[in-house]
Amino acid sequence: MKLLPTTITLLAASFSPLLYGAQEEPESENAEIVLSSDVEWTHLNPKRGDLAPQAGTLWGDRNGVGATGFLLKPSEGFESPPHIHNITYRGIVIQGAIHNDDPNAAEMWMPTGSFWTQPKGHVHITAAQGGNTLAYIEIDEGPYLVLPAEESFDSGERPVNVDTSNIVWLGASDILWIETDSAGGPEVAFLWGDRAEGQLSGSMIKLPAGFSGSIHSSGSIFRAVTIEGSLEYGSSAGEVEVLEPGSYFGSEGVFQHPVSTSGESDSVLYVRTDGPFEIISNE
Repeated sequence: MKLLPTTITLLAASFSPLLYGAQEEPESENAEIVLSSDVEWTHLNPKRGDLAPQAGTLWGDRNGVGATGFLLKPSEGFESPPHIHNITYRGIVIQGAIHNDDPNAAEMWMPTGSFWTQPKGHVHITAAQGGNTLAYIEIDEGPYLVLPAEESFDSGERPVNVDTSNIVWLGASDILWIETDSAGGPEVAFLWGDRAEGQLSGSMIKLPAGFSGSIHSSGSIFRAVTIEGSLEYGSSAGEVEVLEPGSYFGSEGVFQHPVSTSGESDSVLYVRTDGPFEIISNE
């Protein structure tokens, strides 16, 4: 099913923009960066070997007990057997198209920029369309296990599929923590969570082509993954890393992330954080 845009709008309305005020000085100078080209790939489900998609960790440890973010790379035409997971996960399509639903549901292929959640215990299948399909998967606790459908249970949660065309983007005229009045400037879309300070939430940030500025974070953690386009990340040493889709950068505590975009297309980031962030343009 598709989540109606009004649902996301209501989430945005419930959040207090007063949290996004003046930022303190950064606590450190170095962000954690993982380029998509440097990701180490393993089998998502070792029991199925090459029949399973590949997985590459961006942050955390999906075999441990904590939160984790990793890339999912299924082969062309991949379709899993019906199965469940022991934990709930979230996913965002980066390349290709993903179908994730009840085994008897009609196909609904989610393209780049689409978002979905898969509740623990719920029987489902996952399928891929395209030769270079890639998705970002995130869990709040581990380990991430694939279990047979016979072990299904009702956790009380329900799955959500949000096609990219149903995501609502808010700009500087709608919210207070984008400091630019220019038309076609940065935009934010709220996906999940409670945006009160100290609570986890997930959002997407759209930076227009030619943007130069920074993202100021003041939560205890900040994790960002490039979903679309190409992002240039400048370090305190003056070096620039090019973050292609599937690349990650993150920080802890108060931090200023210098970012810019080039080319003729927008860049989209997914952000997971437990505190305020602010988008500042150099213009």
